[in-house]
Amino acid sequence: MAVERQAGLPQSILLLLGSCLPVLGAVLLAPILPRMQSHFADTAGAAALVPIALTIPALMIALLAPFAGMIADRLGRKPLLLGSMALYGVFGLLPLWLESLPAIVLSRAGLGVAEAGIMTCCTTLMGDYYSGPRRERLFALQTVASSFSAVVFITAGGMLGQDDWRVPFMLYASGLVFMPIMAWALWEPQKPAAAKFVEPAQLFPWAALLPLYVLSLLAGISLFIVPVQVGYLLNLLHVDSPQQIGMTMGANQFGVLAGALSFRLLGSIRSARLLLLAFAIAGVGGLMMASANSHALMVWAVLVNGLGIGLMLPTLITSVMVEVAYQQRGRATGGFMAALFAGEFVSPLAVLSLSGGAVVELPSALAVVAWGQLTIALACLVIPRLFRPSIASAPSL
Repeated sequence: MAVERQAGLPQSILLLLGSCLPVLGAVLLAPILPRMQSHFADTAGAAALVPIALTIPALMIALLAPFAGMIADRLGRKPLLLGSMALYGVFGLLPLWLESLPAIVLSRAGLGVAEAGIMTCCTTLMGDYYSGPRRERLFALQTVASSFSAVVFITAGGMLGQDDWRVPFMLYASGLVFMPIMAWALWEPQKPAAAKFVEPAQLFPWAALLPLYVLSLLAGISLFIVPVQVGYLLNLLHVDSPQQIGMTMGANQFGVLAGALSFRLLGSIRSARLLLLAFAIAGVGGLMMASANSHALMVWAVLVNGLGIGLMLPTLITSVMVEVAYQQRGRATGGFMAALFAGEFVSPLAVLSLSGGAVVELPSALAVVAWGQLTIALACLVIPRLFRPSIASAPSL
């Protein structure tokens, strides 16, 4: 009988780096959007198409991640991951040569298709290769790596796009660089012998996962509040320096890092109570943001908000993994990714509807969101399936 290979540091690093690639798709264009807008000023509908170019990958992940999960369960994780990496490189690089704004938007949609496969497969393989505390640690590091990479990619996008807005797209070649390394270092995990006797469609735990998916959607909305809205909040405080705005966003990401790292320290707490704590901290940070009357207070507010977000994400994905067996893991992960990225896509629209498009109403809108987070925190205690033993002591799969 073949012995199952043991994953180590090289596999952990590759899966963490792969998880960062969809972040590249989400934030790389942010610093160059004004220059893209200027370049395509004569294109009909440019005012809408340029922002859509930034957000459409997240929409595609939200729509297609469940199907990516089903494919990963049926055909294998590694083939889908390698194919997605190839598509990522091709679609990501196309804007270097495309002269049509609609064509660029379509290429970005293709990038989102690839990202759905990458994010789903990388997270699923983490669940396959590791179990128990090692799995929990890797999911926490996934949040840490994604948050850190967001800061790096935003900075890199701004620097590379200083003279030519197309240059940052060269970073998407990383998909073609990582693909052969993943082909060599990763493997398709062995399916447990008992799995072939189980029909996933009959046993998929929808009752347990739907509450977690709803919370993941709300986590996605929370995650994008600061990156999208903090610049406008600071403008209301007469702070418009890119350096100061960047420093404020950095404080938020530092909070996310600290929150994700604290997940392992709080592993003995039930998942429901961890989620209560996460949403409560995020909500308190949101109320602080809404009432801040100085730049210093805003920095503290986004730091507190980030602590809640950083604790929220690894708690949710670990809770999802605990609920499913091997043959359902890809599908469950796809559902989580779909909910999370749907929340990211909806986040600015939700705030826009609450503020009525008036920047001066933004603090009031964020206060409503914050009170909603505090309400969700209490709701976590009345979701029966979240009353589980501590994540750290849950049975490994």
